[in-house]
Amino acid sequence: MKIMISPAKKMNVDTDSFEIGALPQFIEDAGILKNEIQSFTLKHAKELWKCSDKLAKLNYKRFQNMNLQRGLTPAVLAYEGLQYQHMAPGIFTEQALSYIQEHLRILSGFYGVLKPFDGVVPYRLEMQAELSINGHRDLYGFWGNRIYLSLLDADRTIINLASKEYSKCVEKYITAEDRFINVQFGELIEGKVKQKGTLAKMARGEMVRFLAENHICDPEGMKAFHILGFSYARELSDEENYVFVK
Repeated sequence: MKIMISPAKKMNVDTDSFEIGALPQFIEDAGILKNEIQSFTLKHAKELWKCSDKLAKLNYKRFQNMNLQRGLTPAVLAYEGLQYQHMAPGIFTEQALSYIQEHLRILSGFYGVLKPFDGVVPYRLEMQAELSINGHRDLYGFWGNRIYLSLLDADRTIINLASKEYSKCVEKYITAEDRFINVQFGELIEGKVKQKGTLAKMARGEMVRFLAENHICDPEGMKAFHILGFSYARELSDEENYVFVK
C-alpha cells in the first residue's frame, strides 16, 4: 500500500533533525528542470510561478544558486504547509518513521515523487505550471506515467490524499489491476459533502499521522479515523471513495 500526498509551496531547510536517506529517484530529471528554469529571466520565472515580486526574487535566487546534492533536507521536513504541520513527523516514533518511509510518497512537480527521507532543496514548481520542456507541453507530459509506476507495489493499492492538481498525474494511468482509493474530508451540507481546502489539508496530515502511529497496512483500518471531528461515512462511501464528514 502506498499513500500519496501533495507537496507544499512553502519550504524550509533542516539539515540537522534527521539524516538523509538517499537522493530522489528522478534526480536527473530534476536537474533538467533546474537547468531550464536557471535560463529564465526573473520576469519569465515570475510568470511561470504566478507569485508576488518578493516570492519571485526569493525563488529565482534559489534556482540560480541551486545545488541538488548539497545542503539537503529530508523531504518530509522540507515542506511547511498545514498538512505537514498536522502530520508532525518531527515527533514520530522510530516505528512511525519507518512506516512513512515504506508507505508514504510525496508528489512533486520538480522531483516527480519523493520518499520521506529523500534529500531535497527549496524550490518552487507546481505540477500545473505552464512549463514546456523536452518536447512536452507541460509537466504532466514531462513526467508521463513514471510517477504512477513508482507508486506500484505488490498489492497495487494507492491511497490518494493528494489534491486534484497532483492526483491527476497518477489517476489517469490507473488500471483494472490497481486499487485506487480517493479520500475526501468535508462537511455534510444539505445532503452534499462540501470540502473546505484548509480543513482538508489539516485532515490529510492527521490521517497520515494516524496511519503511521497505528501502522495501518490495509485500507480497512483507515475507517477508524476519528480526528478533528471527522468520522467515516459508510453511507457516502464505496470501494473507491472513502468519505469522512464532520
